Amino acid sequence: MRRLMIKNKSYPFFSQEFLIQNHADIVFSLVIFILIGLMFEATAKTAILFIQPQYNVSTLSPEGEVTLYQYGWKDCATILFYFFITIILHAVVQEYVLDKVNRRLHLSKSKNNKFNESGQLCVFHLVSSVWSLYILITEGYLLHPSSLWENYPHVHLRFQVKFFYLTQLAYWLHALPELYFQKVRKEEIPRQLQYICLYLLHISAAYLLNLSRVGLVLLFLQYVSELGFHIARLFYFTDESHQKMFDLWAVSFVFTRMVTLTLMFLAVGFGLARAENQGLDWETGNFNTVLIRMTVLLLVCLTQSWLLWKFIRFQLRRWREFRHEQAARKKAAAKQPLRPLKRDSQNGASPRTKKLKAP
Repeated sequence: MRRLMIKNKSYPFFSQEFLIQNHADIVFSLVIFILIGLMFEATAKTAILFIQPQYNVSTLSPEGEVTLYQYGWKDCATILFYFFITIILHAVVQEYVLDKVNRRLHLSKSKNNKFNESGQLCVFHLVSSVWSLYILITEGYLLHPSSLWENYPHVHLRFQVKFFYLTQLAYWLHALPELYFQKVRKEEIPRQLQYICLYLLHISAAYLLNLSRVGLVLLFLQYVSELGFHIARLFYFTDESHQKMFDLWAVSFVFTRMVTLTLMFLAVGFGLARAENQGLDWETGNFNTVLIRMTVLLLVCLTQSWLLWKFIRFQLRRWREFRHEQAARKKAAAKQPLRPLKRDSQNGASPRTKKLKAP
């Protein structure tokens, strides 16, 4: 396999720089080691824990025999394997796409870090948006919104739903060590840690509380909104005159917040509150209690309020920068008035004046 990271200098083994430059190759070796385990009967059962989702149950349905899945502690092994896979894919996108674009743009260090962040998240949000939309359509959740809370708890998941959640958790977990591998600036780490931890918290809550259907819809809305923002930021870094895409993102952002709150109150506040199976039952996976419902609603409301607060601050900062730029342009124009120049007369002709163009 070709080296995933460009190595301009050799470093001592197990040093910090060696680990940063070769982390993708090291992880790739671990993935190969797990895959080799499938070739031997003695290790195949252990290796399959890392690759294939566990806790499958076969049930009969009008369509025939269907294999459904539950969650359990063995999911940690599967998440770990795809945690390694996402690190490798992150390095591939960084080297073969983003680094090549960065060489052409000649961005500053701060803009370069933000460009890499938006580039990685654009790829992830695009794939996750299309994937979640496909699941919502094939599972019929869009045509039957009441299915988001009916027949709760939704303990049994189809393969594509469970695999989607496992890969989502793996991606956001991999984002934590990437802060170290990508040498993210110290002032940028708290901001990135905030949204990484929020994604992990909400996805884990939806998965463990058997709210996977509502979680799918909310993730789709969130990823589409974030995709618009990071696309707008990429265009802005290529040409700072591209500002209109931020306005389109602002509309989608507010719409996403409204739909998210409405859907949560409809599904959790009213749908689950009217369900017959009230109470806490760990064996059946039922978490439909007043305390848990209020905690989930409070968590979502606080998150949406925090996002709106950040959005308002972002818009106010843009407005102040725009006003400052307009004032600077007017001040510069006022300091450079038009000055007439006299041209020497020839053959007794009267002199003419000529105006200089403003710079």
